[in-house]
Amino acid sequence: MRSLRIVTMALLVGAASIVSLRADNWPQWRGPDGTGVSPERGSLPERWGASENVAWKATIRGLGASSPIVWGDRIFVTSQVGYGPLTSAPHPPLVGVQAAPGEQRDLSQRTPEERPIGGQLFRQSGSISFVVSAFDRASGQRVWEHTLQGEGRIDKNKNVWIPPVHELHNLASPSPATDGERVYAWFGTGQILAMDMDGKVIWERHLGKEIAAFDVIWGHGSSPVIYQDTLILLCDHESNAYLLALDKRTGVQRWKIDREQGLRSYSTPAVVAGPNGDELIISSSKRIDSYNAKTGAWLWHTGEANEFPVPFPTYHDGTTFASSGPHRNGSYMAIRLGGRGDVTNTHVTWRAATGAPHVSSLLYYDGLIYLAHENGIVTCVDAKTGERIWRERTGGLFAASPVAGDGKVYLVSETGETIVLRAGRKLDILARNDIEERIMASPAISNGRIFLRTDEHLIAIGK
Repeated sequence: MRSLRIVTMALLVGAASIVSLRADNWPQWRGPDGTGVSPERGSLPERWGASENVAWKATIRGLGASSPIVWGDRIFVTSQVGYGPLTSAPHPPLVGVQAAPGEQRDLSQRTPEERPIGGQLFRQSGSISFVVSAFDRASGQRVWEHTLQGEGRIDKNKNVWIPPVHELHNLASPSPATDGERVYAWFGTGQILAMDMDGKVIWERHLGKEIAAFDVIWGHGSSPVIYQDTLILLCDHESNAYLLALDKRTGVQRWKIDREQGLRSYSTPAVVAGPNGDELIISSSKRIDSYNAKTGAWLWHTGEANEFPVPFPTYHDGTTFASSGPHRNGSYMAIRLGGRGDVTNTHVTWRAATGAPHVSSLLYYDGLIYLAHENGIVTCVDAKTGERIWRERTGGLFAASPVAGDGKVYLVSETGETIVLRAGRKLDILARNDIEERIMASPAISNGRIFLRTDEHLIAIGK
């Protein structure tokens, strides 16, 4: 009996260690399991300001919209130094910035809040570099920094072609990822590198030169996904659309799946446990697809065309929740995993015809789905039935995806304000916290703190 108690205690201690590890680390875009939810309880901050409840503020070199990630005592963030071209295609400007048609955007005449993260109109190329920075989680001190020269492809006239981007982001939009041994940083030119935790480069590749140009309109946005011993990369671009799995230790190709010509996606794949194995859910301009996460074999599809698919699909208990359809007011739905072929009539358990956000991702938390729209409207939906619980205009411009933990939902606005909601079936705004700096990146949660990435700074919120 005594030995049984010892074994039981050992199992409990081991389980507690796993929970602690999950609570401490935010190793990728959308957190420990890719849902944007932290398992931490009883410690996450509710109120803060530009100088209130701020543990530290560290300066970031360069600009970017990538989210910070956390492992152990390190925080990693990527950025771009220098400007390339802005796309000439019509697109919504940054908050408060309105330019006349054809007007050249003069950065010198714009406030820090108005300057593009991306590039400059009419610039055909530019000298840019990418920065991977590591900060100490406790103090905010910079531990190391690695700079990579941005390399575009060479066109037929031997000019360096840097991919043009949307004003709301740049070529450092993909968030890094880590497995605790290596940090993986991917950039919108197609350059990707793996470093050890001390910043030493282990391997490096340039997919934009090796395979095909990264020429998706508005610029590449998908982040790398670590799955077992592979690094999975979604490259849905106009000239070549494919799904790639690299050996995460060496960068050597494991498998490559060619997708339909002309597909476009800015979304990051989600790895979800299905009844027949792990599935890789992908949102693209034509539809939502699922692949076998180990082999890349195609499994099923559903959904409508979406010209500019950005939101990341989330999941819970064998169901994935994803958006589709027109990018300004598309549909969102619940899809039961495990299907084959066209699952529209067999595995879509519910579907809302309109109301999906254009940029921010859906959040599942404690049985509810939260949708934060770029126009300041927030919707709460029952995850089982799709029934709308409430829909209110809270204010804000939500480009960043919401995160949750400790019974709270955090909605970060482009203006620098974070709206904190009490999670539940009734709208309850606990706080409005203005950091007074522009925020395009989604926050990270780790060890009782919330990490916000602004244009200029990495900020640790909490004690």
